[in-house]
Amino acid sequence: MNSARGTAAVAVVLATAGTLLGSTAVTASAATTCASPVYKRQLFANTTFKGTPKKTACDTVIDESWSGAPASGLPKDNFGVRWTVTRDFGSGGPFALAASGLDGIRVYLDGTRRIDLWKNTTKTVSKTVNLTVPKGKHTLRVDYANWTGAAKVKFTYTPRTSAAVDKVKPLAPAGVSAVYQPDGEGTNTVVTWAANKEMDLAGYRLYRRLKGSSSWTEVASTAAGTRQAWDETPPTGQSYYYEVRAYDKAGNRSAGSEDQLVVSQDMTAPAAPVLTATAVEASNNLSWTAPVDAVSYRVFRKEASDAAYTRLADTTATGYTDTSAAYGDAYDYKVSALDAAKNARSSNVVRSTRTIVPPQNVTATVPSYGVVFSWTEAAGGDTADYDVYRSTSSPVETGYENLVDCRSRTTHTDASGAKVRTCVDYDGDQGTTYHYVMIRKNTAGRWSTGSAELTVTRPGDEVPPPPVTDLTAQPLEYGFKLDWDDSTATDLDHYSVYEYRSCCDPDYLGTVPAGTSEFVVGPEAAGGESHTYVVVPHDIYGNYPEYTGAGWDAPVSRVTATELDLRPTTVPENTAPCSLTTYTTLGDEGGMYIDCADSVATEAAGINVYRWDRATAAYIRVTDVPLAPTATHYTDTTVPHGTTVYYLLSVVAPDGSETFSNVDASVSLPSGA
Repeated sequence: MNSARGTAAVAVVLATAGTLLGSTAVTASAATTCASPVYKRQLFANTTFKGTPKKTACDTVIDESWSGAPASGLPKDNFGVRWTVTRDFGSGGPFALAASGLDGIRVYLDGTRRIDLWKNTTKTVSKTVNLTVPKGKHTLRVDYANWTGAAKVKFTYTPRTSAAVDKVKPLAPAGVSAVYQPDGEGTNTVVTWAANKEMDLAGYRLYRRLKGSSSWTEVASTAAGTRQAWDETPPTGQSYYYEVRAYDKAGNRSAGSEDQLVVSQDMTAPAAPVLTATAVEASNNLSWTAPVDAVSYRVFRKEASDAAYTRLADTTATGYTDTSAAYGDAYDYKVSALDAAKNARSSNVVRSTRTIVPPQNVTATVPSYGVVFSWTEAAGGDTADYDVYRSTSSPVETGYENLVDCRSRTTHTDASGAKVRTCVDYDGDQGTTYHYVMIRKNTAGRWSTGSAELTVTRPGDEVPPPPVTDLTAQPLEYGFKLDWDDSTATDLDHYSVYEYRSCCDPDYLGTVPAGTSEFVVGPEAAGGESHTYVVVPHDIYGNYPEYTGAGWDAPVSRVTATELDLRPTTVPENTAPCSLTTYTTLGDEGGMYIDCADSVATEAAGINVYRWDRATAAYIRVTDVPLAPTATHYTDTTVPHGTTVYYLLSVVAPDGSETFSNVDASVSLPSGA
């Protein structure tokens, strides 16, 4: 059966130079010539390639499978096929020659045999040879012999493109041409070049450099099949060189092509001048920066409500005083810078209004609590009021949204006799950079423009200190001793201690200064109850975790502990017509209030006070003689210190019998606490 690749046709020339072999087969008569890189294929009625070929054609690839005669006039066995091609390998480099066949196949490069699989076989044989092809033109020849049976042959030659293998640079592109094309608005340069011969070509890169400079800048890149690129040449009137470099799939880059010179037109305006305006009562004073190639300037003005500008003046100076502006009216100004070619560029637009002198010599200090401003009163001392504006961006807009409540305002006279005013911005975030501007109102009710902008950075941050670590609560007979590790926060100011309650907001218990890491909760009765305590660190910038009702808005440390249980183990039945309420004193005495029914005063013989003694597990009477039935309070001068004690009352009847009241606790601190 004939292969689809080998049919007779008119000879053609293929324009495929610079690429791998294509997939289209071209056939021809015996006089066929095949354009590189297409193979010329010759079919012989023998395996020794003797005599005149029976058929000649062109093949773009060598990949055949015949089950019979490969063409009319040839036998189905004992025939030979020879392919040859001569092509330009460019810079050459590492290639892989891969052949397989059933039966014999031989491959030659420039007449030197590189693959030899020449034998009759019933199995497909194959071999790949890696070699380096020198630069320039070389001839490949593939000989194939089929002795008996099915016929198969395949051959490829491909560049090896691994960066570890291929170290050969492509050839520099040739035939480079650069055409400069100004269009009145910009300047383009079109660069073209001839195709590179490399088979592993990845593409081209276009470079530009200023004449007199040695530094090249890449301005464009193309794929391997594109041989044209554009660049927007800077319209500066200067001369530029262009060159093209090829690069292959391994990343190797060629030398530069022959340099092409273009001279650009100067269509570049000077840099924009930076315009500023200072308003005083007599004029609007303009000043601007001078771009390098500017030779003159034009000054324009319009009222803020107008659409069109009026040309005020042409000047070579970098300043202008506008005395014709009406006092109190806002004007927009801009300045155009012109170069020698009359290219012009406009400045920014500034607005200015003739007005009173703004605050002068404004300074700021930044203690932890805010920003303290100081400024010198304008000559005449006619300030009726002043405002401060703050923004995180510059310039500062003097609008309501940027108005600062600058408080703690003072006025004093310095050593020179000048009036100095101060105020403090207590707001704003710590660690943030702010820009400030001040304006002043004179006694005529006119407001000034803004002072010179002042930039300050608040110290610190807005981050609460980290939670304390190793917080413990040691039960005491009169409360708890809380202890924790010293905070590592360098800006720590103090700690706040709270008792946390699940029912409601936490109770504030006290403050502990930085450097101290313990706190005694008490006096607190040791009645066996559980308590949860929270220690909240505060820094010098006012940052601390806050309780929001649903919890703290930042992590805090808490500890839960159970009180010592010093309650009496027995409690008499509460049958006395009296109630007892103890209170804690910070001295050396325990006090209580006695509240009895009216009948006690007329019917009882007296009232006794008992205190629970843990050592004997019994109530000890602390009144030597009963109190009067009308007693309303009692002080126990023998109360032990640094513990919780429990009292009850007995109402003594005339017959000496006793009835007992409720039990209540009293707590005393250690002596000297």
